[in-house]
Amino acid sequence: MPDLNPTAASLLGFLHEGDFSGYDLVRVAEQLIGDFWSLSQSQVYRELAALTERGYVEGGEVGARSKRRYRITDAGRDAFAQWLSVPPSPEQIRFPLLLTIAFGAHVDRDRLSRFIDDHRREHEKRLREYRETVTVTPQQRATLAFGLRYEQAVLDWMDDLPALLTDD
Repeated sequence: MPDLNPTAASLLGFLHEGDFSGYDLVRVAEQLIGDFWSLSQSQVYRELAALTERGYVEGGEVGARSKRRYRITDAGRDAFAQWLSVPPSPEQIRFPLLLTIAFGAHVDRDRLSRFIDDHRREHEKRLREYRETVTVTPQQRATLAFGLRYEQAVLDWMDDLPALLTDD
């Protein structure tokens, strides 16, 4: 069983669709999975080097602006298929605002309110963008449905925050 982390596996998944440079992979990841799985540029290049070393991807010739396009190998396709056959681990919520609220007794109320308002605007923006998103595959529709429901749930929770944050 290949020891792929989810970030490496996602890169192999994107490379199933065609050859990409590291820069292109960062942009594709931001667009397709960036709202629920973050990838930094340094992670992408580090994973591409590891995937190349393991024979899961091959780098092409260096082109303009030092870009190198990568393609998935048969071994990479096999490793990706094996990774997909293993049940995913449970998610862990990493929500910075929630962490700040957990320690909110140590934050000025006005400042905390500004933080919440800033996040509300971001979640409203994401919800609008999701509503405008066009999907093609059933899997994209399923992922989008989660995003829509998640953003609406966060906004509903934010509606309840004033009552939840009062001292009763």
